[in-house]
Amino acid sequence: MADDPANANPVETGRPDGPSALDGVSGFMGMRWDDPQTVRLEIRPELINGGGMLSGVVTYALVDYCMGSTLWAQTTERERIATIGIAINYIQTATEGEIVCRTTLDRRNRTTAVMRSEVHHEDGRLLVTAIGSYTILPARSRPATPSER
Repeated sequence: MADDPANANPVETGRPDGPSALDGVSGFMGMRWDDPQTVRLEIRPELINGGGMLSGVVTYALVDYCMGSTLWAQTTERERIATIGIAINYIQTATEGEIVCRTTLDRRNRTTAVMRSEVHHEDGRLLVTAIGSYTILPARSRPATPSER
């Protein structure tokens, strides 16, 4: 099954259209990966807030997912990751078109990582800058499921 392209991790495949979703949140928002460091989404009416602007929650989630996939690509099977904190600066907004987040891993050691991201509109405007820190933890051993016992 691991060699079946349908079961491959879509972030690792580097498909030009990216995965349809990694989970319910990324699926709802319409996130698509170019590679682990680059995530895109098309602005849709349901992502616009009551003030008529792209919701900050959308760009924050885009940054968090992009940082997470950037770091995830640098981990081993014995590691897991979690967000410690993200400081985000909302510079401009958009109401239509595509936005793209790109993340750079600045530093990683055994227990922490620091990254920076920028979100640009398809017209080139800088919308968001962010810095984030993540913790790197040993993977938990999961209990066997009833079918594995």
